[in-house]
Amino acid sequence: MSAANPNTFSNFSLATDLPAWSKLQSIYDAQGKTLSVKEEFAKDANRFNKYSKTFENYDGSKIMFDFSKNLVNDEVMNALIELAKEANVTGLRDAMFAGDHINFTEDRAVYHVALRNRANKPMKVDGVNVAPEVDAVLQHMKEFSDEVRSGKWTGYTGKKITDVVNIGIGGSDLGPVMVTEALKHYSGDIDVHFVSNIDGTHIAETLKNLNAETTLFLIASKTFTTAETITNANSAKTWFLQKTGNNPAHIAKHFAALSTNETEVAKFGIDTKNMFGFENWVGGRYSVWSAIGLSVAIYIGYENFDAFLKGAEAVDKHFTETPLEDNIPLLGGLLSVWYNNFHGAETHLVAPFDQYLHRFPAYLQQLSMESNGKSVTRGNVFASYSTGSILFGEPATNAQHSFFQLVHQGTKLIPSDFILAAQSHNPIENKLHQKMLASNFFAQAEALMVGKDEAQVKSEGATGGLVPHKVFSGNRPTTSILAQKITPATLGALIAYYEFVTFTEGAIWNINSFDQWGVELGKVLAKVIGNELNDSSNIATHDASTNGLINQFKSWM
Repeated sequence: MSAANPNTFSNFSLATDLPAWSKLQSIYDAQGKTLSVKEEFAKDANRFNKYSKTFENYDGSKIMFDFSKNLVNDEVMNALIELAKEANVTGLRDAMFAGDHINFTEDRAVYHVALRNRANKPMKVDGVNVAPEVDAVLQHMKEFSDEVRSGKWTGYTGKKITDVVNIGIGGSDLGPVMVTEALKHYSGDIDVHFVSNIDGTHIAETLKNLNAETTLFLIASKTFTTAETITNANSAKTWFLQKTGNNPAHIAKHFAALSTNETEVAKFGIDTKNMFGFENWVGGRYSVWSAIGLSVAIYIGYENFDAFLKGAEAVDKHFTETPLEDNIPLLGGLLSVWYNNFHGAETHLVAPFDQYLHRFPAYLQQLSMESNGKSVTRGNVFASYSTGSILFGEPATNAQHSFFQLVHQGTKLIPSDFILAAQSHNPIENKLHQKMLASNFFAQAEALMVGKDEAQVKSEGATGGLVPHKVFSGNRPTTSILAQKITPATLGALIAYYEFVTFTEGAIWNINSFDQWGVELGKVLAKVIGNELNDSSNIATHDASTNGLINQFKSWM
């Protein structure tokens, strides 16, 4: 299929053109801005059951999504569903799953969902079934990861690999870092390390305590030309050769490539048999399901990696087959639009009550903000409304003692997602820690909803000018996500949930969530300035500030 007309999936330029948008604005003006969740609970004894949805994964495990503490009632939810219908979210969804070129600015399919097609059903791009190719790469990953983990694959001296260093940036780093941290419980006896920052400190500190004889490097760059990644890769190669007698023949036993550029991979010294490719329909922030996940497969074992894929595949099935009213990711995306565009919320907090998920918010930052940080719609006009939330977060119990003050008593509305697993992988002290963790998970969401009024504050003994300082307005929205346990399948499902939340937002706003032109300008200018830094003369080709900073840097360097 050729490039899709951006209006193939939508017949509107701006979301504000849709009748349901105007309807939602009227609802907000009439009642939305004053809607009290406490009062809604008092009016409807069935509210929790109505607004909580339970997702059942492929392995029978479950995740509950409780939307009941959000600033909505039936009228709001019905209007949001109507908005999804008018924006043709399902049309864009179906086009994506059909392999159409919905990334129209780059003339590409958006087909990361094909990477977790473990049912091996036909999935076509430009008339070609990509399922066999995807499966072949996965089989290659299985064989390679099994060999490395078992010790069959050895370094050049015959020693077993003990450490894997993944060198990448952006999606080639954030995904594997987050997943290996989240699934650390499932790891074996191989440690993984990640280098992304071009700051030499990152690779220097990573290599400092490693043994070259037992270290395997994975160079993650689709084109094998990404400046930051290749610079770090060359530094790793220099270190390796210095440690191993400067014999380039040894490189083949210690370096593998996650790339499609066979020529550059071979030039680097990597045996092209140890090259793992992926297609241009895999966006960087959606690539952890692809060969980019090789570090994950080595770390947790291929069977667990396969379960990770299947967990996401189960959400794909839910998203494509479930009616809108019960479609969990779609509801999450619609709520985000409700807060962003009608309540004026600029941020979104994701707070996992799980130490293993401590990098999850950082991963979601790229997923959300690189996808939906756009100001031009598919209709090629500038959006007249807010798009893309500023997403942030940290493990929750730490966060409670830092920025939760702003969430509770600040002047900003900050919709929040709280994530907890009922079962801990480390139930120490007779589950004492887990019970304390859970008590905070439940209490924070409740406190944000109910608040504390002046009468309560006074009844607790506060007087005079102290009273207003202890008042909590409440009515601050939260979505509680309660999983049974953070398993590979659960994590795959959670990531896919947020992928489709992001997808739904972009579909409503009528923007292309799958390009990232905003990343490019800085890269272009950096190349120019990089050459200027090698020039000893003063620079005068930029604005006065940039010239001054460059020249000062050069004098101090």
